[in-house]
Amino acid sequence: MPPPARADAPFPVTPDGRYFVVRGRLWRCSDPTLPEAERTRLVAELMRARSAIRRARDRADRDEERAARSRVHAAKLALGERGPPWWDDGAPDYNRRLARNTPYRDWHAALPP
Repeated sequence: MPPPARADAPFPVTPDGRYFVVRGRLWRCSDPTLPEAERTRLVAELMRARSAIRRARDRADRDEERAARSRVHAAKLALGERGPPWWDDGAPDYNRRLARNTPYRDWHAALPP
C-alpha cells in the first residue's frame, strides 16, 4: 500500500495514493517505491525537459521540441506516471479520466469546493 497522502499536497490525492486530482481529472502519482534520490533525479530531468520544450517553442524549432517532448515522456515513464501502472493488485488504471466517471466518484464529490 502506498504511503498516505501528504497533508501539504497541493492537490487532493485519492485515498489509495494512486492519483491526484486537477480540475476533476485524475492524474497518476509517481511510484512511491522509487528511492528518493532516483525520484529527485527524475523530477529534475522532467523539469529540464519541460523547459527545453518552452525554449524550442520560442525558437519554433520543431525538431528540438520533439526531442524535448521525448525526454518528458521518458521521465514520466521512469517515474511511473505513464506506461503500465506501478501497482500490482490488478486494479485498472484511471489515469487522465474524469473522477466522476470512475470508482473515485463519491470520494471526489465529497471534497470541499
